[in-house]
Amino acid sequence: MRVRPVSLEVLVDELADRLAGIGGRVRVAIDGADAADPDALADGLVGPLRLRGRPAVRISTGDFLRPASVRLESGRTNPDSFYFGWLDEAGLRREVLDPAGPGGSGRIITRLWDARTDRAAREPYRDLPPDAVVIVSGPLLLGAGLPFDLTVHLQLSPAALARRTGPERRWTLPAFERYGAEVDPAALADVVVRLDDPRRPALVLGS
Repeated sequence: MRVRPVSLEVLVDELADRLAGIGGRVRVAIDGADAADPDALADGLVGPLRLRGRPAVRISTGDFLRPASVRLESGRTNPDSFYFGWLDEAGLRREVLDPAGPGGSGRIITRLWDARTDRAAREPYRDLPPDAVVIVSGPLLLGAGLPFDLTVHLQLSPAALARRTGPERRWTLPAFERYGAEVDPAALADVVVRLDDPRRPALVLGS
């Protein structure tokens, strides 16, 4: 396995180049714990993709959570519930990934559930251009059979994950330990980025 250090700017440009080179609509997962800030990388890809002539649409899994009555049934800080039951995978697939995929209608919504109010987001459907790149960011995205065309995993060592996870989210750490052991997202992802130092990302290039 080789590792190539890159700047954040180079990382974004290389990912944008790779995505722009894929024909048709593309569904991308940016998978990572909150401590790795997958939303920031996903947001950073939007402008470069548009400069390359590819319209980009952002989806955060925080807008596709299950209702609180389901999500918090076992308590607000249960790592097993976080691992299995927070993300509405069926809703994400039904409202975004399947319509954006081959033969799909191209009609999606970018928000399904407002976790703050615990109500449906009531967002209108939108039609995707035929060359749109749909970027989905959030934790625990791999290993569940969600249909992505390219997957990026932001990898943190256990020590870095613990160090960069705030006190209010430390209860999630056992879920990420389990994710690493049971799913091994670094082995599944098309692109792995080591982010122990957020200022110095490194691309894992394989053996």
